[in-house]
Amino acid sequence: MAANNNVEPLTSFYDLDITLNNGETLSAEKLKGKKLLLVNTASNCGYTPQYHQLQELFNNHSNELLIIGFPSNDFGQQEPGSDEEIEVFCKMNYGVKFPIAKKSVVIRNAQQNPVFQWLTDAEKNGWNDKAPDWNFCKYLVSEDGRLLAVFPSTAEPMREVKDALFK
Repeated sequence: MAANNNVEPLTSFYDLDITLNNGETLSAEKLKGKKLLLVNTASNCGYTPQYHQLQELFNNHSNELLIIGFPSNDFGQQEPGSDEEIEVFCKMNYGVKFPIAKKSVVIRNAQQNPVFQWLTDAEKNGWNDKAPDWNFCKYLVSEDGRLLAVFPSTAEPMREVKDALFK
């Protein structure tokens, strides 16, 4: 886990918009005051069962934490479904109630989701250049919009991520 809690972002996270899977736009500005856990997800991945732990983390800490899933088909073609299919899959199989963004690109290229452009560019977030290298990478953003930590796919939400939330 890489972490750098004291670096101010060079570009404000709160200038971003998040397009949800139902087409609605969520302004990051409205998320001030909560920690954010932003996770690139996929329905057909070996890490997909982490949805259970992500939902448990969300259930237990929804007053101070918002989790947003960002479905992506970037790794192993493991998210082939439409936004509607992804939503049904998450709700039916894992009881997901936290927001799911519109399916998008999380790896670095011209189509990269703007949220992941910010998360993976040190010139924007202040310190991190690491883009996801597989599904279920996790990025923790503070209540004031600083990137706090980056977790690999293997990091379990109810262990490593929870520990970082409440240091």
